[in-house]
Amino acid sequence: MTYDFDAWRARSPYYDESHDALAESVRRFVEREVEPHIDQWEADRQLPRELHKKASEAGILGLNYPEEFGGHSEGFDIFHGMVVTNELARVGAGGLGASLMTHGIGLPPILAIGSDEMKKQIAPPVLAGDKIIALGITEPSGGSDVANLQTRAVRDRDDYIVNGQKMFITSGVRCDYMTTAVRTGGDGAGGISLLLIEMDRPGVSRTALEKMGWHCSDTAAIYFDDVRVPAENLIGQENGGFIGIMRNFNRERLGLAMGCCAFARVCLEEAADWARERKTFGKPLAGHQVIRVKLADMARRIGATQAWVDQCAWAEQEGKGQPADFAMLKVQATEMLERVARDAAQVLGGASYLQGSKVERIYREVRVNAIGGGSEEIMLDLAGRQLFGGNR
Repeated sequence: MTYDFDAWRARSPYYDESHDALAESVRRFVEREVEPHIDQWEADRQLPRELHKKASEAGILGLNYPEEFGGHSEGFDIFHGMVVTNELARVGAGGLGASLMTHGIGLPPILAIGSDEMKKQIAPPVLAGDKIIALGITEPSGGSDVANLQTRAVRDRDDYIVNGQKMFITSGVRCDYMTTAVRTGGDGAGGISLLLIEMDRPGVSRTALEKMGWHCSDTAAIYFDDVRVPAENLIGQENGGFIGIMRNFNRERLGLAMGCCAFARVCLEEAADWARERKTFGKPLAGHQVIRVKLADMARRIGATQAWVDQCAWAEQEGKGQPADFAMLKVQATEMLERVARDAAQVLGGASYLQGSKVERIYREVRVNAIGGGSEEIMLDLAGRQLFGGNR
C-alpha cells in the first residue's frame, strides 16, 4: 500500500467533488508548467513572469476574487483556496506558492479599503498575470512589530514624499506595485497608512537578497529616497492603514498553516516511498518497527494539524474566526512541519543531505515558515493577550 497524498480530503466534511475537480486541474497545470522547470527556477532565484500569465489562464490567480475584476468567485469557497495551496506544494518548492501567489497578500487591502478607481486600475492586470503586486510591511528595524514601522510619507500638496526601507519583501525584485505600510502620523498603530507605490517611480531602488530557502521566490530590500507618490494612491483613510494590515493576517496565517500541512505531506510521501524501496539488514526499511512508528507519528501530526486548519478555515468563512486561533494555528503548523521534515530526513538518511530530494529543499524552508507572517513567539504572545488578558 502506498501513501495517498490526497486521501485526507475524502474523509473531511469540508471538501466535495468540486474541490477534487479543482485539485486535478491545478495538478495538471503543475505537472505541465512547473515540474519540468522548477529546478532551473530555483537556480535562477526567481519565477518567469509568463508563469503568472499561464496561472491566470488556468484560473489559479483569480480564484475567489471578484468576477468584475477578472476573478472567479461564483461557486468557490475558502476550501478551494486550500486545495490550490496543497497542489502547488507537490513540487516541494515553497518559493513557488510564495511568489506566484504574492497577490494574495498584496491585493486584498486594496479590494477591502481602496477606492473604486484603484480597484479597477490595479486588480484586473494583477489577476490577469500581467502585473505583479507585493506587500511591503517588514523593515530592518523590526519585523513583527508592525505598529512601530519607520518608513515615513509626508504630505506635499497633491503628493506624498516617501523615505525609508522595506526588508524581506517577497516578489520584491519583480513586482510592479507594492502595497506599502508607511507612517503618516504619530507613533504607534494610529499613525500608519497604506500607499500603493508603483515600483518604477524615481527614487525607488531594490536589492535582491540571497536566502536559505524559497530560492525560486525573489526577495528584496526596497529603498525609498524622496519618492513622490500621488495622494490618490492612498489605500483607505490616512492613518487608518493598520486595520487594513491586520485584517489580512488571519488569511495569511491560515494559508501558511495549510502550506505547512501540504509540505509535510510531501515529506511523508517521499520518506514512505524511500522506506519501501531501501533495504537494510536484509529487509525494506519500512520493515523495521522503528521506521513504521516514525512514519505513523508523522501522519498523526499532519492529520491533527490539518483538522485544525480546516476548522479555522470554516470559522473564517462563517465570520467566526478569532485572531488568537490563527496565531496558535500558525505555531502548531510550523512546529509540525519542522518535526515532520526532520523525521523524513532521518528516514532518507544521507540522501536527504544531497540536493535533489524534496525533503532536502523543504527542510531548508522550515525557518521561513516559523518566522514569516509573525514569529512563533509573537504569535503565542498575541494569543495569550487575547485569551487571558495582560498588557496590551
